[in-house]
Amino acid sequence: MITIKRTDSTHPDFISLVRLLDADLALRDGSEHSFYAAFNKIDTIRHCVVAYRNEIPVGCGAIKLWEPGSLEVKRMYTMPEQRGAGIASAVLGELERWARELGASACVLETGKKQPEAIALYRKNGYAQIPNYGQYAGIENSVCFEKRLDPAPTT
Repeated sequence: MITIKRTDSTHPDFISLVRLLDADLALRDGSEHSFYAAFNKIDTIRHCVVAYRNEIPVGCGAIKLWEPGSLEVKRMYTMPEQRGAGIASAVLGELERWARELGASACVLETGKKQPEAIALYRKNGYAQIPNYGQYAGIENSVCFEKRLDPAPTT
């Protein structure tokens, strides 16, 4: 059973998973890693989630303000041995729910061309490729996506 906990970037399980993510990205990105690492600091991220399987942390993700009405998905990671079990989609779904609750009408994100499984995940979950934005404009290895969000249900 997978459970998802909302937290912030000070949570030790989130920090541990992000360290594994950074190690993986350092291998994939090679000499470009320092460029990307500059935009992936977690010290000010207030909206993070950690996925657990049998109380063991197996995945994470975060959202942060990109521009008014739009949040950026950051720090998505699933333990390699847990991939293919729907954990990343569950994390992404929870981040989207939280984004709606915060009043966002869209989520944007950047991933690398050297992460084909991430690109497939985002496409499967309704994200459309957009021109590279912000610091990723003109960066050959970057691919940016956006998903328009339906408004949060009112009760």
